[in-house]
Amino acid sequence: MSAQPTSRQAAVLLAAVILLWGANWPVMKVGLQLIPPLWFAAARVLLGAVCLFALLAALGRIRLPGRADIPVVVSISIFQIGLFLALITIGLQYVDAGRAAILAYTTPLWVVPIAALTLGERPRRAEAAALLLGLTGIGVLFNPQGFDLSDVRAVAGNAMLLAAAMSWAVSIVHIRQHTWHMSPLQLMPWQMLIGGGALAIGAMITEPVSDIRWSADLVLVMAYNGPVASAFCFWAYVTVARRLPAITTALASLGVPVIGVLSSAIALGEPLSLTRVGGLALITSAVALLTFPRRQRN
Repeated sequence: MSAQPTSRQAAVLLAAVILLWGANWPVMKVGLQLIPPLWFAAARVLLGAVCLFALLAALGRIRLPGRADIPVVVSISIFQIGLFLALITIGLQYVDAGRAAILAYTTPLWVVPIAALTLGERPRRAEAAALLLGLTGIGVLFNPQGFDLSDVRAVAGNAMLLAAAMSWAVSIVHIRQHTWHMSPLQLMPWQMLIGGGALAIGAMITEPVSDIRWSADLVLVMAYNGPVASAFCFWAYVTVARRLPAITTALASLGVPVIGVLSSAIALGEPLSLTRVGGLALITSAVALLTFPRRQRN
């Protein structure tokens, strides 16, 4: 349980996270029509925590985090879970799902300089080229000509999604710096409990419970977001971030908006313009360029 995965296992986990999180963007967009954003974020995280606590109880491995792991527990609770999910769920109300997925995953913009300064992870040539391709793809997809700057809510929503990306970048770098004493699986439910609790407090203060529209659709949305998109994906992502360099993890995560844009176009009928197709092609090329050299070295 505490052993790190091999590079191949980490790649499989990362691929699963990319697919599951990418497909979740249209699901979240639908969910926000049924439940306010902070309640949505709190419910999915606390459901995920319940699932992980149940798994650890069955395995007989529930333990309180040790003092040495408290800093990373707090960091992930705040930056990767609480703040990140609060910002994307609020911002997603004012931005279409495909665009939101792109903006939330501009994380490499912030991971690269932070990792270079704090971890000494200077990008190799292939990684630098992949970064350039990925960021160019995001630039193509984020077309200012099609964005109404006079729409205050849209501007605020886009700003929140970019801030979410910065928040996650801080978490990625700290995960790499931290010396782990307990496994991510053992720590994740505590992180989700703390992050979800903070989100629930924020929801109780700002969002009436009466605004929740109980329905079968809401049950399905939460069934996907709790056990799958929260419990499994957050654990898997932290596990991958321990094994792979911060820049590699962040760049590969650009696959999430690729799936997000495509799934939003299919499920919600969001336009898949030539601009978006071009951006998707650049991002896909970036992920491929990043992956092949790693596979050859392992």
